[in-house]
Amino acid sequence: MSSVLDVLIVGAGPAGLAAAIAARKLELSALVLEKGALVNALLHYPTDMVFFTTPELMEIGGVPFVSPYEKPTRQEALRYYRRVTDSFGLDVRFGEAVVDLKRRADDAFVVVSQSSDGTRVERLARAVVLAQGAYDFANRLNVPGEDLPHVSHFYREPHSHFRRDVVIVGGKNSAAEAALELYRAGARVLLVHRQAALGESIKYWVKPDIENRIKDGAVRARFETRVVEITPSDVVLEGPDGVVRERADAVFLLTGYRSDPSLLKAAGAEIEPTEGAPVHHPDSFETTVPNLYVIGAFVAGKQSGKIFIENGRFHGEVVIREIKARSSKVEVRSSN
Repeated sequence: MSSVLDVLIVGAGPAGLAAAIAARKLELSALVLEKGALVNALLHYPTDMVFFTTPELMEIGGVPFVSPYEKPTRQEALRYYRRVTDSFGLDVRFGEAVVDLKRRADDAFVVVSQSSDGTRVERLARAVVLAQGAYDFANRLNVPGEDLPHVSHFYREPHSHFRRDVVIVGGKNSAAEAALELYRAGARVLLVHRQAALGESIKYWVKPDIENRIKDGAVRARFETRVVEITPSDVVLEGPDGVVRERADAVFLLTGYRSDPSLLKAAGAEIEPTEGAPVHHPDSFETTVPNLYVIGAFVAGKQSGKIFIENGRFHGEVVIREIKARSSKVEVRSSN
């Protein structure tokens, strides 16, 4: 068991890194634990993705995000967050998944992490900030065949699907962009959506493109249709035409993502039952467990799409200022 940290941060995404930077600036001892790589969620993004936002709205720690483009690429973002992490000398441990979280009688937290080789480490912290994001946990359809090898909840690149039949399930931005990329790379694309029309939140330059490709038949679409089953060669669909089978060499289930509340439950924090979001103070981001905070997309539960880098990056600074203020009060009381 190590000495007691002022704050332990779970997750090395933009929100978690911003919190670690704020802690360093306020001279709080801080450690970041990340189960994967730095900004791990960005590794799941399509290889050639372009962000919807501008570079300056992705900045953390006051470090300029310089790009020749109006909207930065995924590769530029990965490079930027590596540079920020090095610039501030942040203490980030990679490949350590936090598997348990408990609050002791003396109010300190016991944080248990486990590395890929099975090694478990216990650490103590006066405050814990959960910044795990939501992109690692897909909304499942819970249909037969969802775990087959050719089925994925993440889309990466189009080239390997040249002249192949690809079914995309979803009707929002990720599904629309994947459908267009795959079509332009020579795939035969079918878009399946349970609603009668595509989502209104699709990027303004993507929406007319996908709608026109559907209109001219370049991308096929089945609306008001749901997936019943996935087989090694087909998807079984149910919609206005009844039950139909469609050929599928690859299936992308781009139906959104959610946060994982397991650590909150372990610590005894209250979770809103409908959306699975942590109950928290809207100003301080503190949960129902004192000194346990949630930031970034993790705040929103199933509605993680409401939190983006450009707004979630500020959460950490708010939380760290609160932690610093509380620690200062404790120090004053201790000295009296």
